[in-house]
Amino acid sequence: MNIITSAYPQRRMRRMRKHEFSRRLMAENQLTVNDLIYPMFVLEGNNRTEQVASMPGVERLSIDLLLKEAEELVELGIPLIALFPVTPAEKKTLMAEEAYNADALAQRAVRALKEAFPQLGVMTDVALDPFTTHGQDGIIDETGYIMNDITTEILVKQALSHAEAGADIVAPSDMMDGRIGAIRQALEEAGHVNTQIMAYSAKYSSNYYGPFRDAVGSAGNLKGGNKHSYQMDPANSDEALHEVALDIQEGADMVMVKPGMPYLDIVHRVKTELAVPTFAYQVSGEYAMHMAAIQNGWLAEKAIVMESLLCFKRAGADGILTYFAKRAAQWLKEDK
Repeated sequence: MNIITSAYPQRRMRRMRKHEFSRRLMAENQLTVNDLIYPMFVLEGNNRTEQVASMPGVERLSIDLLLKEAEELVELGIPLIALFPVTPAEKKTLMAEEAYNADALAQRAVRALKEAFPQLGVMTDVALDPFTTHGQDGIIDETGYIMNDITTEILVKQALSHAEAGADIVAPSDMMDGRIGAIRQALEEAGHVNTQIMAYSAKYSSNYYGPFRDAVGSAGNLKGGNKHSYQMDPANSDEALHEVALDIQEGADMVMVKPGMPYLDIVHRVKTELAVPTFAYQVSGEYAMHMAAIQNGWLAEKAIVMESLLCFKRAGADGILTYFAKRAAQWLKEDK
């Protein structure tokens, strides 16, 4: 990039900042409702809601109430939701069989959503941590190590069950090697040629995930364990590019960087160096920190949330998965 320089006062950088109209004209990035993905937690029962204590304002909803919420999202123009089921403890097993049960909670929720709102994109999480007794994303051996290939076999079954239920996008977030290729091949063979894959390609072993694990009920199962043997080391950047390149080669249509704001350098590198559809997840810990400051009066809600989301766009993200999506969409609508 060649920087054109000239001496002050011939060039006053503040000159273009004086008026709102000129600030608008030269804005390099914009946030629109088309950039927003809304995560939703679904639980068993009817007319049920549960607050997530560590995520103020976020609720788990039964399918009937999920549909009411989805109606609002459609009216706001949000293009895509990401669905996360809360699995009852009695249905969690070592082999995560509930993950691919055709009549499990996630699959039933997908069918209900697509029947009621076919225009709303539905993305499902493909990972085993909500379904295992130990809270890990895969099948463990006698030492507790996550076994890659048998985990992949179950992830394939899970992804197929989601596609058959009507999911538009399956999103493997497990970080097993080779699972994107296996899922793509299975989808093709089953005739789901237009089911999209959003690969969580650069998912870091982060401490920002705690409130999410509370929300899906896996924190207690994990019991202080970690996921260092399969999620990425926060120290690494080049490794993320290799992960993304492999997943694209195996058949991913788009990739996810997770967490979000602390990893915007990764978002930028993926987008600029690989030029693939790149998304980022403003995760539960980021949401919780914002909300704590907002509720204490330390930060102004709308201003700080919208600034944080715009930063994702500046870094190169094509879209943002964020718990603020609904509020952001409402503010964008009001500001028109």
